[in-house]
Amino acid sequence: MAITAQMVKTLREKTGVGMMDCKKALAETGGDEEKAIKYLREKGLAKAAKKAGRSTSEGLIGNYIHSNGKIGVMVEIKCETDFVAKADQFQQLAKDVAMQIAATNPVCVSPEELPQELLEKEKAIYLQQAMEEGKPENIAQKIVEGRVNKYYKEVCLLEQPFIKDDKKSIKDILNETIAVLGENMQIGRFCRIDMNDAAPEESKDDE
Repeated sequence: MAITAQMVKTLREKTGVGMMDCKKALAETGGDEEKAIKYLREKGLAKAAKKAGRSTSEGLIGNYIHSNGKIGVMVEIKCETDFVAKADQFQQLAKDVAMQIAATNPVCVSPEELPQELLEKEKAIYLQQAMEEGKPENIAQKIVEGRVNKYYKEVCLLEQPFIKDDKKSIKDILNETIAVLGENMQIGRFCRIDMNDAAPEESKDDE
């Protein structure tokens, strides 16, 4: 199948990835846009894994104030250089992550940061539910595992579906930006203030 300029342009608009990478992805997948998007995500994940150990001493504070003026967010987005911190794609990432936090109110950045006592409490609830449904213990444990993974998508920022495109997670958005800009990036601390709450909620540093 011939890869047209319009196909490349459309894929670039959907993913934010460079034109040559989009063209290659379409060529590798026979012009199938959905497969090309998956190809680019996997490529981005591989690039992110290679860069994961590199120091992130630069970055910026993303912020978002909801239209009603009653919910505000600040989030630390880290990268390797000041040059990348000034890039449009990086600044858009910071805005999107801040907006995500405002909308979804995550407990923490990643599953590794989730308080153990909170996780154990959820597991106990899921196990009791499965046993009450009459499931054998081995099946009940698998059900607990599945419900825990679903719980991560509710309370852990990186695992949450992106509010602008629920086919992607925040981790996908982060990895796509890493693939485009070529630097390691991390989401660090965040603070979400809701005037309806008694106090702001703050995560631990993601280091």
